Amino acid sequence: MRKQIPAAVPALFRLQGTDGIRREVRPASSEEFKGLTPQQVFLERGCITEEFMELYAYAHVDQLIQKQEMLPGDSIVVGWDPRDVQGTYTNAVIRGIQKAKGRALVLGVVPTPLVPTYMLYKGAKGGFMITASHNPKDQNGIKTFLAYRGMKLLPDNDIELTQKILAVDHPSLKSTLCRVESEDCREEALELFRRFSLHPENTWISPEQTHSFKQTVVVVDPANGALSGIAAEVFRKAGFGRVVEINAKRDGNVNLYSGVADLEGHSTINAAMIDKKSGHFRKHKAVLKLFELGRKLKPQILNGEKRVAGAVFDADGDRFYRLEYDPFKDALLVLSGDETAFLQGMFLIAKDPKRYKNALYINTVESDLNAAVAARKLGLKAQLTAVGDKWILLRTAFLIAEARLKALKKSSRLSIPAPLERKWNAMRKQGTLNAHAFQEIEKAVDALEKKGKGEKQPDDTSRFLAFAVGSEETGHNITPGWLALENGSRMPVFFGNGLKSALNTFAATEFLFHGKSVRTYFSKIHKPFKPGFKETLYVYYIRKELFYKDSLIWKKVRRSILADARTANFKGSISRFPEDPDMLYVTLKSNTDERTAGVFVRNSGTENKISVNLRGDKKDARSLKKIGENAVRLLFEALKDSGDHYYKLELDVLSQMALEPVPDNRLILEKRSRTRLLTEMEKQHLIELTDKGYRLTSRGKWYITSQSHPQTNPIN
Repeated sequence: MRKQIPAAVPALFRLQGTDGIRREVRPASSEEFKGLTPQQVFLERGCITEEFMELYAYAHVDQLIQKQEMLPGDSIVVGWDPRDVQGTYTNAVIRGIQKAKGRALVLGVVPTPLVPTYMLYKGAKGGFMITASHNPKDQNGIKTFLAYRGMKLLPDNDIELTQKILAVDHPSLKSTLCRVESEDCREEALELFRRFSLHPENTWISPEQTHSFKQTVVVVDPANGALSGIAAEVFRKAGFGRVVEINAKRDGNVNLYSGVADLEGHSTINAAMIDKKSGHFRKHKAVLKLFELGRKLKPQILNGEKRVAGAVFDADGDRFYRLEYDPFKDALLVLSGDETAFLQGMFLIAKDPKRYKNALYINTVESDLNAAVAARKLGLKAQLTAVGDKWILLRTAFLIAEARLKALKKSSRLSIPAPLERKWNAMRKQGTLNAHAFQEIEKAVDALEKKGKGEKQPDDTSRFLAFAVGSEETGHNITPGWLALENGSRMPVFFGNGLKSALNTFAATEFLFHGKSVRTYFSKIHKPFKPGFKETLYVYYIRKELFYKDSLIWKKVRRSILADARTANFKGSISRFPEDPDMLYVTLKSNTDERTAGVFVRNSGTENKISVNLRGDKKDARSLKKIGENAVRLLFEALKDSGDHYYKLELDVLSQMALEPVPDNRLILEKRSRTRLLTEMEKQHLIELTDKGYRLTSRGKWYITSQSHPQTNPIN
């Protein structure tokens, strides 16, 4: 996404990032926005107002009506996470739906996967989830779901919607009356989610496992978010012996010292990390509770009578990490999306090898490279895609359409019309990035099936669909689920669902490792595959619009990576991902053996940051770290936004630590920005907390010096 479009907007410009829109929220009445339209506030000031939320929802629904994909009065499902306590932004989205003549089916605070689930159940024409997911509480956004199998907007759809949004006349919209009443559907939707979550086809939990789960104590951390109260109830009904819920207040403090985001990059959490003075997780209540329970029950855990585990989610409930107390190490084992997805793949191939042999195991570039290698050894077919679970959904859309067309070809009563065959072949060749194109293909298939058999057949696609697991290292995992619709039929669904992933992971480990020795159990769940090297370096508060394919800084970082790779005895080449063309991905191959690595740089689609991602063999960790450090310093020099409020606060904090460590209680920093800023400075590895207080890291010392003596032109 490229910002700064004051007059003419490029035809391919998108407002949306990886998953919808997501920005810091500010009221439209703010003095700084006086005289600006909601679109200008978003583009020029980088903020979302309630007026922009209303406009965004209106534009999408009105566009669906104009394209005759819905009629006035048809339904749009809307839910949200609890960060907007006053309802300012959620009510704005509902107004936008109503002003566009849509009927809002209101779910209230619910997890993200329930929005497309209820949408398909009711046959609604679309869905909005109002959330900023794992982002801090001062941000919000919208995830948009399409009626076609609950897919998210793809780039072509983003561009089309962006053009519509920028064309809306806000004064006219402001004076438009709400045309259709909304409908409260919360209770029906929650009951649907409980049924879906507990159905054996979706949980994978057998009656025998229900009995064995009685020995497991589960600490549920919904990050003060949408799964508060919901996940814990499902775990209890699934048969877990004791369920302890932490961080479930729904008071707006989403992701605060809780949730999956703070676990990223950690494979274990040891006792030093919960030290009251300097421990990184000293304020994380769920982590502290797991240590408390684990130590208390240590004798029972060692003899196999008890287990103490954690199910950790993000604010909107579509991501999941698993924690487990290891009595041998007095530490918590952290299972990211890589480990949980691989365990799920192990389960599927062990449970039904005939069905899942050569089925797809799709993971994104963020994953450990060894996860794909291990998946192939299991008998799965590994594929790599760009960051974002919508790309996994795109692969499933291709698989579904292809499977249905193959089934038609096998039918003796039907033949596929040549125009349809040509259209499908063109889509496959071009790798279409338009969800509506798949919908048109499947509508044509529906018509052929009805013609050949008298009526549309029940959707049994997943029975012959060669798909096993879709995975993101950050905790978005997708496995097929089955949804019973309101009309009595059933259909397979493919959504990022943190609760389903959690239940599937527990079912998988119980099936695979039940009866193993206690020591074997812990070694197997912690390292289900041989891990490689994995590290991510961040730069926050940047001008993201400067980094894109073939821009000056893009080329400079590319040259740096390739030069450092040659020094480390690697041959580097650029790999292209059509889904994310501005990402710089360098594939490295060793000049001496078969080792490979990957270094990629990309703007976050959800936060104001950029990352340098290092993936490879542990033997190459030192070389990759050097490559990454040189690259990330170039990004610090070229991309930091001197006009950003947090950039200025960051420099002030660094200057306070320039001479000596500063105790937490002596740090001068505005209260409303404190937690977010310190967390993001630690993620950039500019500062670290010690017994004596916060101090500069080596990168922090370099950075503050570079700001004192900036280069004349850092991107030439």
